[in-house]
Amino acid sequence: MTKPLILGISGASGLIYAVRALKFLLEADLSVELVASKSTYMVWQAEQNIRLPGEPAQQEQFWREQAGVSTQGKLRCHPWGDVGANIASGSYRTLGMIIMPCSMSTVAKLATGLSSDLLERAADVQLKEGRKLVLVPRETPFSLIHLRNLTSLAEAGARIVPAIPAWYHNPQTIEDLVDFVVARALDQLDIDCVPLERWQGARGQGDKGIRGQGEVY
Repeated sequence: MTKPLILGISGASGLIYAVRALKFLLEADLSVELVASKSTYMVWQAEQNIRLPGEPAQQEQFWREQAGVSTQGKLRCHPWGDVGANIASGSYRTLGMIIMPCSMSTVAKLATGLSSDLLERAADVQLKEGRKLVLVPRETPFSLIHLRNLTSLAEAGARIVPAIPAWYHNPQTIEDLVDFVVARALDQLDIDCVPLERWQGARGQGDKGIRGQGEVY
């Protein structure tokens, strides 16, 4: 059986990133363990004027409705305060964890080893077990404190994928920009389930070339 992926959702702005990630993961028939922080409830209310239910079964229905995926994949939701959940233990095997979007408050707590809720504990487990932890910070600008905390987490093994889209794939909608970030974040976990037009190299550039992902030299 395929091991599950943990999707953590913190109280940063940009919850569309989590919704789009969940959509593609479930459509790929993957198993997802989802935990949203306490602050996520307030952000949903503020940004979408929608109340996020607290009971796990109702949460599963809520997230499936937001993602537009009614039956595919496997989704299990956890209350933010349930530090006794399966994902709180290193003995529960997973593919890793992605926190999308990731607030600077969450970054700071993870960088200092604090685990005040299930999201933070699950992320701490990934680091201590040497599993993949991907953080998608949605903040601008970064302060020096933010950068130092992100550096500490990168040094501890986390992958940092800021919510910075590209334009070389000719995006036409907001979803196109969001999906680029989602795809690059999932790439860090070797999950390829987002229909993304990937860079194939430059053609017809004359004396110019393009290096990497759209850098002209």
